Amino acid sequence: QVQLVESGGGLVQAGESLRLSCAASGRTLNNYRMGWFRQAPGKEREFVAGISWPGGTQYYADSVKGRFTISRDNAKNTVSLQMNSLKPEDTAVYYCIRYPLGSTSYYTTSGFWGQGTQVTVSS
Repeated sequence: QVQLVESGGGLVQAGESLRLSCAASGRTLNNYRMGWFRQAPGKEREFVAGISWPGGTQYYADSVKGRFTISRDNAKNTVSLQMNSLKPEDTAVYYCIRYPLGSTSYYTTSGFWGQGTQVTVSS
């Protein structure tokens, strides 16, 4: 059974940066697409970014395009989300997802999830 553990969240001011990490244990992430979602209070969980295996293709929500960068280190079994120019509307719990093998959509919520890490951006 894979375990996904997110880290790197925190409280920052608007315009600052954070780097989130998702570390996998128990199973390799080889051959799996990976992604990040977020959920703000009172809102549904929404897609943020996704990355193919072994990492040649990245896909972003329009709201974060140009500010966020997803990457993966396959040797370390980790996925990262570099978040720049943060805005108050980026405030949410951020979740890492391992998509099912063969998944063709980054928007699916089927998969294995981490427990989430809180990101709070003050204005």
